[in-house]
Amino acid sequence: MKVIKELTKAEEQIMQVLWKLQKARVQAVIDELEPPKPAYNTLSTIVRILEKKGFVGHESKGRAHLYFPLISRDNYRKFALDNLVRSYFSGSLSNLVSFFTQKKNLSHRELQSIKAIIEEHKNKE
Repeated sequence: MKVIKELTKAEEQIMQVLWKLQKARVQAVIDELEPPKPAYNTLSTIVRILEKKGFVGHESKGRAHLYFPLISRDNYRKFALDNLVRSYFSGSLSNLVSFFTQKKNLSHRELQSIKAIIEEHKNKE
């Protein structure tokens, strides 16, 4: 399994677009971003950095390149969540859940949904 590295905010924005589009030229990625949009050369440089980090691959189509994700959104999501839990919640998912229930004013419906997910997971074990 590849070692996943943390993405910068700009890199993560680009990956979000690539995960959505699956394959895209640099201009298509720019078109998907919210203003202010980066310059073509800036985005192209970031995509090449993502390639070096192992997040993105490409195939040549004439003079253009089609870029595509090499790491799934779910794999990065798990990595990012593990980092968050380790860095801010002493490695404890219980601390994370406690934080959300105390700070986010979860509705009764949301709390019931979380409880149902936990019960379903317990029943699978």
